[in-house]
Amino acid sequence: MTAIEILQKYWGYQAFRPLQEDIIASVLEGKDSLALLPTGGGKSICFQVPAMVKEGICIVVSPLIALMKDQVENLKSKGIEAIAIYAGMGKREIDILLDNCIYGKIKFLYLSPERLLADLVRVRISYMNVNLIAVDEAHCISQWGYDFRPPYLELSKLREILPDVPVLALTATATDFVRKDIIEKLEMKAPEVFVKSFARENLSYVVFGNEDKYKKLIDICQNVKGAGLVYVRNRRETAEVANFINRNGIKADFYHAGLERGVRFLKQEEWKNNKTRIMVATNAFGMGIDKADVRFVVHLDLPESLEAYYQEAGRAGRDEKRSYAVLLAHQSDILGLESRYLDSFPLPDEIRKTYHYLGNYFQLAFGAGEGLTFDFDIADFCKRFNISILKTISALKFLEHDGYLTLSESVFLPSRIMFIAGHEDIYRFQIENKAYDGIIKTILRSHGGAFDGFVKINEADLAKKTGHSYQEIIALLNKLQSIELLTYIPQTDQPQLQYVRPRVDMDHFDLDVKYLNLRKEILHKQINAVVAYATSNVCRSVQLLNYFDEYHASKCGVCDVCLAEKRAENQNKMGEQIEFEIFSLLQQQPLGLDDLVTNIKNGTETERIETIRELLDAGKIKTDGKKYYI
Repeated sequence: MTAIEILQKYWGYQAFRPLQEDIIASVLEGKDSLALLPTGGGKSICFQVPAMVKEGICIVVSPLIALMKDQVENLKSKGIEAIAIYAGMGKREIDILLDNCIYGKIKFLYLSPERLLADLVRVRISYMNVNLIAVDEAHCISQWGYDFRPPYLELSKLREILPDVPVLALTATATDFVRKDIIEKLEMKAPEVFVKSFARENLSYVVFGNEDKYKKLIDICQNVKGAGLVYVRNRRETAEVANFINRNGIKADFYHAGLERGVRFLKQEEWKNNKTRIMVATNAFGMGIDKADVRFVVHLDLPESLEAYYQEAGRAGRDEKRSYAVLLAHQSDILGLESRYLDSFPLPDEIRKTYHYLGNYFQLAFGAGEGLTFDFDIADFCKRFNISILKTISALKFLEHDGYLTLSESVFLPSRIMFIAGHEDIYRFQIENKAYDGIIKTILRSHGGAFDGFVKINEADLAKKTGHSYQEIIALLNKLQSIELLTYIPQTDQPQLQYVRPRVDMDHFDLDVKYLNLRKEILHKQINAVVAYATSNVCRSVQLLNYFDEYHASKCGVCDVCLAEKRAENQNKMGEQIEFEIFSLLQQQPLGLDDLVTNIKNGTETERIETIRELLDAGKIKTDGKKYYI
């Protein structure tokens, strides 16, 4: 099948969007390609369609586990075989999934970059018939980028294993410098580069400097019809701001990564289906959410970079209709931005302490821990050692860069089981141990594939079907695991922290201080760019386009700066027209103030009186106290 036939059959679209067809043609010709498409520009189609055209499997590297899981579910719903491997999965589970990629009919293997650190994964990839390597969020490979992820540097090893397989790198935001860095780090050979303009003609960028942000927020919610998204800095604010909007008679809800998975899903669905009009969220919300009719995105705080702002603001108006990206920032925010981010930047000694505390937290002996993965409750960790969460997150990124550990984002992993004993052994055990017969029968009836691989289970559902309590089911599963009849992995909703190498003592702890200083310098530049955007009187769209190396752009005409210029221009024209009328009237005869104001046709009464006053001050007209004359 051709690319267009696959698009029509599986996705139901009749035609490709701008640039998609060119990118797909480049991939099908076996060329390395770099594609810059704005948020909502249909990046996934660019690798999914050509991978379906070609024989073999496509490896997709993405840093966002939630997004990977969504894409895998979407592909499966279209009848396309896809799997994802990410932090939190056991060795045996990964082993089975990789076997399916080598010997089965899997078309897409999604990997988190951390997984490329494992020899097991790299060795098995070398046996696969890979037709394409797709690197999503490719800006993460550049240390000059706003969201550098050290495990992305492992991608060069993927190229060593598969030197002749084309690479497609995709991102929504990258400056020219970052683009060149992506090409270099991915060792791309004469790549085709596709860049869709960063201009969003239907999006009106606005900055308001109001002291009373909440009042302005309500004005926006009342004056702009349709769905809205409000970004705030922390979890506490999400609930506070949503409650405030609700008190003003507008239906709002809040979202952050700390909520239970079921609650998050429900809130997300209600907003997507317009049952909730406004969603107040941290920046954890929005990735991969396909809602085209968002009419406004409001930031109640200054973002840490223009790249992050462009991506988040770009969630408005994906349907190409007029929408608004509003930044509420007064002078105290601008002063606070620099101190907030630079204060959260860890010192070398603080990074060392964080590493030492982690060893104590997980009770790891020196020389132990290599390859071990732990659920990681960062709030509990910081509370126990009385350290700042922001600084800790930064410190963990530096520990990732220096190869000590990797940390995935928070992700829900359901409970899984797999029988490791044979059919006959299980049957014999059931006969000899009546207490376990009910649970084993129920699992076998509900999950036929439990001997071939890991299957998802729901402990509450098992309890209902067997008449046991929830706790009894967990105890039974743990017992079956202890006697090696099955492997049971309980559900988790925590980030996964993995030790890449054994824990070292402080004498052997080595930190790349040069890199630490470089990241601080990059952060400073990003903050300065945000402050310039918020305070400059240059067209907002032109500023963003210049930042992304699109020079000579025309003014957008719809941002707050352009509209203010238009108003000033119109006022000048109005003043000139009123002035002309005053001279024309007074050339005929002197007039009293009331008659003069009444006979002027242009402008409001206030504008007419203001112009008369200006002409008097300039000595161009005079008055004897009763009448005005030239």
